Parts: sequence; structure tokens; C-alpha cells
Amino acid sequence: MKVIGLQNKKVKLSNYHPSWKKLYEEEKGKLLPLVEMFGLDIEHVGSTSVPGAKAKPIIDIAIGVKNLEDGKKFIKPLELLGYEYKHDAGVKGRHYFCKGGENETHHVHIEEFNGVIWKNQVEFRDYLVKHKKSLAEYNELKERLAKEFKDNRREYTLQKEDLIKSILKKVK
Repeated sequence: MKVIGLQNKKVKLSNYHPSWKKLYEEEKGKLLPLVEMFGLDIEHVGSTSVPGAKAKPIIDIAIGVKNLEDGKKFIKPLELLGYEYKHDAGVKGRHYFCKGGENETHHVHIEEFNGVIWKNQVEFRDYLVKHKKSLAEYNELKERLAKEFKDNRREYTLQKEDLIKSILKKVK
């Protein structure tokens, strides 16, 4: 049974699958030597890291570095592991990588450890894990947007921003 992978630019949600945690741990094992050499921490982020979340079936991984310049040290080693470097992919303050080609399975976000992007991803995940009402609200929005923007992942992501910002305000 295929539990991860989604065609590039498409939006299709899956119900939470317990194997996502295991798939993250497997990928983390491959990435850990790089983190130990160039980074400070590694975290499973995004909706596949939140039990009960509806998610695009792509494992999101955040790697924290001392400064963004250190993220460039990951480019060649990640390419050898099958990742494609996408620069910042429209989000200033990170390095972004995709694995799986046209059928994306993993995304790696390299960002400053304890910087704004890092904190937002980790704190958002932790909040949704603890607050089921907010998770339900987020799931509902994502389901509606997935129908509306099934062929436009960028717009789907942009349309989630207001709710994400309001949840992050609760965190702060």
C-alpha cells in the first residue's frame, strides 16, 4: 500500500497514517550523519507529524543549522541521497529540497535553528498535537482548500496562512 507520495503541484489529502512516523525515522537515519556534521537538530514537521491530521502524503523534515549559510553544505550530500535542491522555493530564510521527482515523497527544509521559521514549524506542530479543536478546524480548512485548489499547491498553501498565523498567535 502506498502511504506517501504526491504528484508535483497537486493537492490530495490523506487521513493520518501511523507509518508516517516510521517513514520519518527511516529518513532521519539517512540524514543524521549530515546533521551531525553540519547541523544542530532534525525534526519531523508538517501535518504528517500530527496524529489525526489530514495531510498531503509527503514527509516534511526540518533541519536546524547555526546560520543559513551552513545550509549550503547540505546541497551535494542531499543530492546524493536523491533530493533535488529548490533554493528557497519562495520562502526567504531557508534551503528547500524535494525527493521523489514528479511523485514527491519527502521535503527537507533547512533553516536557522530556533529562528522564526524553525520555531513556527515546531510550535505549530506541538500546538496541533495538544489542541484537537484547532486541529479539527485546520483539517476542515485543508479539506475545503484541497477541493478548490487540487491542481495548485502554491495557492492551497497560501490560503492556509491566515489560520496558521492565528494559531501561532495563540502559541505566543
